[in-house]
Amino acid sequence: MKKTVMVALAAGLVSLSACNSSPREQAADNIESNTEAVADNLEDAADATGNAAAADRLENTADAVRATGQNQAEDMRTNDPDTNLSNGM
Repeated sequence: MKKTVMVALAAGLVSLSACNSSPREQAADNIESNTEAVADNLEDAADATGNAAAADRLENTADAVRATGQNQAEDMRTNDPDTNLSNGM
């Protein structure tokens, strides 16, 4: 699973490096693509498990990862003051 994530991350970074968008937009896109890859892997794991309760937990975790990634990317794009982005943390 780690190899799959690394390949997905590398592919995402290569494809995004060709864009002419701002560094902030590129970082936000990277956040979204990375969290999407993690969520996809969690959903694949949920599909592979035979335990319904474990599958539900994995699906819920995947949803939470996606939501967190979207929120972080939006904060990156807007430099929302309620985040730590303005002070570099």
